[in-house]
Amino acid sequence: MTAMPRKKDNLVPSAGASFEDALAGLEAIVESMEHEQLPLEELVASYEKGSALLTHCESILKTARGRIELITLRNQNESALEADASSAPAPARPPAPAEDPNDDDDIRLF
Repeated sequence: MTAMPRKKDNLVPSAGASFEDALAGLEAIVESMEHEQLPLEELVASYEKGSALLTHCESILKTARGRIELITLRNQNESALEADASSAPAPARPPAPAEDPNDDDDIRLF
């Protein structure tokens, strides 16, 4: 007589779990489905839970990917702005008027 496989419901994290917890739960489900002889109903239930966890993991990864892309773009933009600022020529100043030794502080228009 074979022993009844134990349920692994307690190993399945909730849908709001961290990526690591959800991945560990998914791995536990896959391990159980591959190595235990589960009744069809438990296999279907495990598949359903695994599918939900996979969707959750993919959602977390998509969010993380988006955040990384934003950080990368922001860093590229900051680097480009810094490069533009450091390579831009200083604003041109009008040349200082030459001092005329005969200048008696007269006001000249031309």
